[in-house]
Amino acid sequence: MDSGVRTRRAVIAGAGIAGLATALRLHRAGWQVLVVERAPGRRSSGYLVNLLGGGYDAAENLGVLERLAGRDLGVFTSILVRADGREKLTVPATFAAAALGSRALTVFRGDLESALFEALPEGVTVRFGTTVRTVDQDDDEVRIGLSDGSHERAELLVGADGLHSGVRGIVFGPEDEFRVDMRHLVGALPLDRVPSEVPDGAGATFIGPRRTAAVINLGPERSSAFFTYRHDDPASELRDGPVAALTAAFGDLGGAVPDALDQLAADPGAAYFDSVGQVVMDTWSRGRVVLLGDAAWCVTLFAGHGAALALAGADRLGAALDEHDVPTALAHWETALRPEVRKRQALARKGMSQYAPPSSAHIWARDLMIRAIQLPGIRGLAERSIQRATRS
Repeated sequence: MDSGVRTRRAVIAGAGIAGLATALRLHRAGWQVLVVERAPGRRSSGYLVNLLGGGYDAAENLGVLERLAGRDLGVFTSILVRADGREKLTVPATFAAAALGSRALTVFRGDLESALFEALPEGVTVRFGTTVRTVDQDDDEVRIGLSDGSHERAELLVGADGLHSGVRGIVFGPEDEFRVDMRHLVGALPLDRVPSEVPDGAGATFIGPRRTAAVINLGPERSSAFFTYRHDDPASELRDGPVAALTAAFGDLGGAVPDALDQLAADPGAAYFDSVGQVVMDTWSRGRVVLLGDAAWCVTLFAGHGAALALAGADRLGAALDEHDVPTALAHWETALRPEVRKRQALARKGMSQYAPPSSAHIWARDLMIRAIQLPGIRGLAERSIQRATRS
């Protein structure tokens, strides 16, 4: 018997964290969902992401915490090293554990995506190797032309297709109108060989003027390397590719870095490598098209809350659509979320100097601060300060 209730339909561009979380949340609310993804298949690995505060809450609301529990990397000892790999100072894992509290997870980006993908019910269709080519809309629906030649009609189109969003380009305008280049590059890769130069359960980090290199040893299939550096011409670095660019920027370092670069050269396709930029827009929606995650507000890795914001944004969007018609829901959702995005973007701009300090004097001051906060009394104060920051 026909109940007379029409199932609402959404097309989501992007099968990353933002897109999969949105698909999961909308399906739970009764929407019919199609996800299209430009990549030919699922991605893996990537850099480490932290789920704290609203991001942890959203993961819980979406029902993926249990799937992530076995993939949680936990906290680890942080060792600051000199250029040759020798230890400079150490921050015990207990410091991070006390500061972050119990409602926190650290996972690989690829593992978070996998947990979301595995949680999708059979009713959600995912088409890989497919992109949005055309968008036309009126007050009642949006009509979408896809790269596979098919056409879709829906009540909502979600552009969750990342920093270089194709949906944003079609509906809102060229990337250079919204992307703020921060003149930094980031590289990250999983390590097939455990870095023997780094103790088990620890990460070794070199911080020098305009660059940082970190190699983390959490055992087989859980170890990784992370690089970031400032460069006045990021486009030229991207043209060179990750092997040439990262080797030129970090090839002089010792310790675990040479082996990490060798592993990169053996499998450059496993690496994430891109320039760092923020997306700043006056509005995240136009009619029945809405942007979410990096496509709308990329806060960058320097903010440390990109994945958490993507999850929270998806969860809150679903909640708004539960209560309102599409135009009203999008307006309420953006108004509520925008202050948090502004805050994280501002923190990222301030935090760049932590990852790529302008001078040796900045590095000396940072080392002094790290030594100081490990002193009794000051350590407790620092932990409480971090706890307040992660909850806010």
